Amino acid sequence: QEMDESDRKIVLRHEAAAVAGRWRRQGLKVGFTNGCFDLLHPGHLSLLRQARGGCDRLVVGINTDESVQRLKGPTRPIQSELARAAVLASLGMVDLVVLFGEDTPMELIDAIRPDVLVKGADYRVDQVVGADLVQSYG
Repeated sequence: QEMDESDRKIVLRHEAAAVAGRWRRQGLKVGFTNGCFDLLHPGHLSLLRQARGGCDRLVVGINTDESVQRLKGPTRPIQSELARAAVLASLGMVDLVVLFGEDTPMELIDAIRPDVLVKGADYRVDQVVGADLVQSYG
């Protein structure tokens, strides 16, 4: 069956790194944000809009089911990783969705090398995982 455009937005880490590299070579500013995005709510949408506003292309890292369970407890996530990825990929402001199984998105950020790193308003830059890394390469 033909994949629709939103299915093509859900990619593996190495694919995301390659696409982000291509975007940067085209002079596009690449943004990154991450989260569990379990039951998408208006706060999530606000974060994504804010993130997309600061860049040309937005990559969203989402925690795998296993890592959500480690971080939030045995009753989570409510939605499977594929359901969460599909909902995010259906949004026009999201350009790529990548699952990650680590407790932090550090390795994913290192692979994608975004120009802009966005977390919710309740985080200060010194608390944002990967901020040092992104600042280190400009």
